[in-house]
Amino acid sequence: MTTLITNHEAGRDTAAEKEKWLRVYRKMVSIRLFEENVNELYTRALMPGLAHLYSGEEAVAVGICEALRIDDYITSTHRGHGHCLAKGASPHRMFAELLGKEAGYCRGKGGSMHIADPATGNLGANAIVGGSVGIATGAGFSAKHLDTDRVAVCFFGEGALGQGSLYEVMNLAQLWKLPVIYVCENNQYNEYTHYQETTAGTILARATAFGIEAARVDGQDVREVHEVATRFVKRARLGGGPAFLQCDTYRYSGHHVGDINREYYRSKQEEQLWKTERDPIKMLGNWLIDQGYADARSLEGISEEVRKAMEAAVKFAVEAPYPPVEEVEKHVYA
Repeated sequence: MTTLITNHEAGRDTAAEKEKWLRVYRKMVSIRLFEENVNELYTRALMPGLAHLYSGEEAVAVGICEALRIDDYITSTHRGHGHCLAKGASPHRMFAELLGKEAGYCRGKGGSMHIADPATGNLGANAIVGGSVGIATGAGFSAKHLDTDRVAVCFFGEGALGQGSLYEVMNLAQLWKLPVIYVCENNQYNEYTHYQETTAGTILARATAFGIEAARVDGQDVREVHEVATRFVKRARLGGGPAFLQCDTYRYSGHHVGDINREYYRSKQEEQLWKTERDPIKMLGNWLIDQGYADARSLEGISEEVRKAMEAAVKFAVEAPYPPVEEVEKHVYA
């Protein structure tokens, strides 16, 4: 039987695609500008502690979270601002958390590496390398045994491949067919060491050894990330079990905001190559222009709107009050 597609339906599909990818572009720009403001707050000595910037990796967080529902779960890492924003967190409350203010997601007690937002399915960032793999797998276990169709996504860096807990939970997830997507953000460096100096064999082999379906994608191409993530999420919802996604990407900044002299472990030429030829926002922007979904002027307009929104969020956080001293023993485990 032949299915006829009317011009009206085709136009509607095109409009929906345009809206979707412009939304994705806005989210990626939001993460980039959020991180630029974090770096400025740090250099102005307004932010206590350190932060680990996500600039350059935006396509991974957005491409994957765009495939999720609001009630799906994610767990994040010490480099987790991008995941939080992509899943729906408010920049106002995130900046407040980074500055230790009461309006923050954890009332200023979690800071950059411990933001959690259950309302958007974010079970928390984790300062321990690979520390959230068990939490995500437990969320998948819960989703299956409560007979929901929720999916859990576990973000971690390639440095977490040395943690034995990752293999324990992947083994259980495959045995019990849990709806968990393990996302390895391979940004090339374990702190200050290239991953090939610390990782024997291939990354995907660590998942396929358990019979887990695995794929490797260009982590700078948000459309490729999203396509594979959508397939894995749909498979998990239908009871197909866990999957493993290796996203090859690159962090533009140092390991943390204080890591400014990087020449001893990577070259400026390498950094410039990724920024000029492999930038995820530029790649999507060029595609949007090629498709006729946007032009350079409209994309700049999006960036300007986001820039103003981030300035307002920073102003809110800077002016927000600190929690009262009597709160120091509240909302803590022990």
